[in-house]
Amino acid sequence: MQTKASAWMLRLTTLSVSDNGIGMTAEEIEKYITQIAFSGAADFLAKYKEDDNKDSQIIGHFGLGFYSAFMPSERVEIDTLSYQKGAKPAKWSCSGDMEYDLSEGTRTERGTTIILHIAEDSKEFLDEFTVRSVLNKYCAFLPVEIYLNVLPEEKADSSEDKDTDKPEPKPINDTAPLWTKSPKDCTDEEYREFYTKAFSDFTPPLFWIHLNVDFPFNLKGILYFPKINHEFAAQEGQIKLYNNQVFVADNVKEVIPEFLMLLKGVIDCPDLPLNVSRSFLQNDGYVKKIASHITKKVADKLGELFKKQREEYDRYWDDINVFIKYGCMRDEKFYDKVKDYIIYKDLSGKYITLDEYLEGRDDKEVYYVTDENLQSQYINIFREQEQNAADAALCEDVKKALGNDELKIEAQALKSADVPAVILLSEQSRRMKEMYRSYGQQFAGVSDMFKDEYTLVLNKSNPLVKKLPSLDEESKKLLSEQIYDMAMLCNKPLPPEQMTRFIERSNKILQMAL
Repeated sequence: MQTKASAWMLRLTTLSVSDNGIGMTAEEIEKYITQIAFSGAADFLAKYKEDDNKDSQIIGHFGLGFYSAFMPSERVEIDTLSYQKGAKPAKWSCSGDMEYDLSEGTRTERGTTIILHIAEDSKEFLDEFTVRSVLNKYCAFLPVEIYLNVLPEEKADSSEDKDTDKPEPKPINDTAPLWTKSPKDCTDEEYREFYTKAFSDFTPPLFWIHLNVDFPFNLKGILYFPKINHEFAAQEGQIKLYNNQVFVADNVKEVIPEFLMLLKGVIDCPDLPLNVSRSFLQNDGYVKKIASHITKKVADKLGELFKKQREEYDRYWDDINVFIKYGCMRDEKFYDKVKDYIIYKDLSGKYITLDEYLEGRDDKEVYYVTDENLQSQYINIFREQEQNAADAALCEDVKKALGNDELKIEAQALKSADVPAVILLSEQSRRMKEMYRSYGQQFAGVSDMFKDEYTLVLNKSNPLVKKLPSLDEESKKLLSEQIYDMAMLCNKPLPPEQMTRFIERSNKILQMAL
């Protein structure tokens, strides 16, 4: 029969914990409670090894730290009735010294009640908020139901503590937390609700990893990547360690890789040795395997996001990059797994990997800044150089497509995006033409001595010009020639042969558009 435990708090002087479990006989009280030197833990463990029931684990079933009850108490009482047939109730009372009273009790139902008579200097444990906080921390996910009942002050000394008008009490704990379920049975909404409940954080997490391992070790849990509040960005995360749903500790760095402490989550590992020193955990091969597996699952999740949800990954980067970079510095194996998923923001604000940035570049040098505000002057210099380099590449492509090495080409962002290019006449050529028009034929021979100096200005705002770098060589040549002839037409009539080619090319482009 599963135990149902209840915590009873009397507002005057006592705090009681009661269950309907197997109870104890007077002999068992003598053996497990009175004989302090007796190794109760070892005896219980040996007894439970004989039971094949997978739920028969010592953690969470027996309060081996019973004597801590005397820390806030002047006196502790035990009122119990064993499940054994014919057993008599027993009552034990002790004030924390070597003397105790053991007599027949009055309990009529199987189970145990422990009554703590709270000392004057520990009255905070009679406060409902304090008790509830303790229960929420340590018992929030126990596999047995826990109830907190507060007796009204006017009924604290009365045996009439039942009220038929009260609604059915509800347990304060969740006996089947989300991490015990299969990931396929959990919804996104449930993951978010559990996050809010477990960490009192009302800002939804970015994403999460559900751990569910049965071999070669038993490990379950959920790791959340929280959205960083940059005002409190230096705060440590919180990963809670459980053993069979019994809370053990926060942020056990021997079990959970240090860099994962920036996250929030729960880890439940029933096979974890808890009766050893932390130095032993650091050198235990089993514990290292657990930590290594957790690291691998985190790296796998990041890789999955990068490959299948790149836009989401880029959007998360500002919040998760600190964790990833710190992990790479602290764990070489983690770095090897995620190095291809590290992204950087280029001058245009786009996130790219190092390989993506270097692709197609002859110059493999990479310059970076660490603070956009302090190093803004360098960013502006590099942005201008990067822009100039792009413009130069565009102009060189068009010059190559036109087959005219002498033609001057520039790239500018013109006010209107409708015009792909314009022709600029040099100042010297313009003046010669004006003189020719003014003085007529007498300068005709002189003007023939000077060739017109044209500059083709490509409009970087025009969609056709923007498309040029991505075209194949044939299409790039076709479009470059058309842009050039259109610009020349706005300056002067084309020679007959050039005009013929322009018309033929125009017809070809129109056919391609069909």
